Order: sequence, then structure tokens, then C-alpha cells
Amino acid sequence: MKTHTQSFSRRRFLQGCGFTAAALALGPRLTRAADGFQLRYLLASSLYGTLPLGEILPEVARSGADAIDIWPLKHGNQREQIAAMGNEKCAALLKQHNVQLGCLTRFDLGPLKLGPELAFGKQFGAKLIVTGSGGNGKLAGDELKRSIKAFVEQMQPHVEAATQAGIVLGIENHGSTMLSTPDSIRWFAEFSPSNNLGVALAPYHLPQEPKLLASLIADLGPKLALFYGWEFGKGCMKKLPKDEEMQQLPGRGSLDFAPLLAALRKINYTGWTSVFMHPTPRGIPILPTAGEVTAALNQSRKYLTECLAKS
Repeated sequence: MKTHTQSFSRRRFLQGCGFTAAALALGPRLTRAADGFQLRYLLASSLYGTLPLGEILPEVARSGADAIDIWPLKHGNQREQIAAMGNEKCAALLKQHNVQLGCLTRFDLGPLKLGPELAFGKQFGAKLIVTGSGGNGKLAGDELKRSIKAFVEQMQPHVEAATQAGIVLGIENHGSTMLSTPDSIRWFAEFSPSNNLGVALAPYHLPQEPKLLASLIADLGPKLALFYGWEFGKGCMKKLPKDEEMQQLPGRGSLDFAPLLAALRKINYTGWTSVFMHPTPRGIPILPTAGEVTAALNQSRKYLTECLAKS
């Protein structure tokens, strides 16, 4: 698979991405297969660091996304911006830019303290809240299975509240947590009694094996709450040259996404896909300007379109 590790001078990057009004106007049609299956995109505010929400919202349509995913500190601060401006002003800003608040990512709250965020999400029509599982990531075998089952049972009152709010709870398979291995993900899906409690699947945190990742997608089926277009590349835990850091984005690293997209098509996945990566340090934009960030996402989106054609 072709990788993209060319130099990141601003002019060459923008030229390579085809960052033009015409390209951006293609919108979601860039990722539609011949049989009509398509990916629906969600734009993570954290990709733009702590830029003002008013500067990020115009990028939703330009990136081909359907909705915005609002992140708090330390990865972004748009949730804090909303708290500061107030719900009424936030609603007006979303309306001004014709943007849906689709998702709230709240790893800071954890899975058991989402009550106020459910109320906020319901008010704005959000469909998804993403958080982590916590727990001991060193467990294995039957001990891990019991831990996953107990966690799912503990989540039931929260799932009921989320269901009443019309919101799905997506638990990300995050490294060092109990939900971090293929077995734990499968057990979680097996034990979860409701599609309102699912997995926000991050390939970054799993072995970079296309067949394994595709099988996980197939096994999750309707329990797949969110799919991250995010690969390990060279990682995100230490400062790297920019071209190496950007290898987390689809089409820039070595992971072949075609089998993953074939699996998404097989299960007729209708949820969101979030083209994603983390910068180092956290809280900065992945590239210097909002336009460059969006251009990078569109380049990865074009790659995913090519993968769909092969799937």
C-alpha cells in the first residue's frame, strides 16, 4: 500500500491534498461505493486543538462530515468554550453554521458520571457519547471476562438513562484499560444487552492486522457505535517529525483499510466514521491552520474512498 511520508512544507502539502473549493465541495460523496454504501463522517474538534468553536464549525461541511464531535481539555477545549458561552449562544452558533452536535467525547468523566452530559446531549440532539471503560488492562482470560461482564452490568442504569435520552454510549477500546484486547471487545459486545451500549472502535489501540480488525468489525455488528479511521503509524506518545506523526491518519501509515471497509459494508454500518489522530503535545492542532487540518482529513477521506472501491 502506498504511504505518504513526503515533506510537509505548507505549499507542497496543500498542493498534494488538492485543497481547493471544488474538492471540498464534493463533500460526503467522496466516500460512496458503487452499491450505495457510504461512510458518514464525524469531525472531532480536538483535531483543531483549542481553536475557537466558531472557527471549527465551518470546517465540518468542508471536511465532508455530518456532525461535530466536541472534546474537552486536555485534547481540545471546545466543551469548556460551550460552558463559558452558555447553551443558548452555542445553539445559535451551531444554527448559524448549519452544524449538528452529533457526539460528545468525555474520557475525563468516565463511564459512570455521564448524567449531566446526557442531559446536555439530549438538549442539543446529540446521538453519541464516547468515553473509556477504565479498569485493569493487565487482566486476561476468565478474570478479564468476569470483569467485562461486571462492568456491563454496572453500566445498565446509565444505558437506560442514555436510551431515554436517545443517545448511544460508545466505549473506546483504549490501551491499558479492561477494554483493550480483541477478546475483551468481543466479550463486551456479547454481554451488552442493548445497542445503546457499544464500542467506539479504535484500530490504533489494536494489532495492526487488517484481517483481525475486519473480523472484530464483523463480530461487533450493531454494537459498533463509532469507527475511528485511525492507525498506529509511528504512534502518538512522543514528539515525532510531523510527517511521521501524521502516519496515524488513514493512507499515511502502513495499515490497509480496504478489509476494514469491506467489513463495515458487510454489516451495513450506518454509524459515524471519525478520521482521527492525536498530536504531541495534546491540545494543539494537528497542523498549523484549520484549513490545513481539513485538507489532511480530506486526503485521508480520498484514500478511504479508494479502499471502498477495492472492498
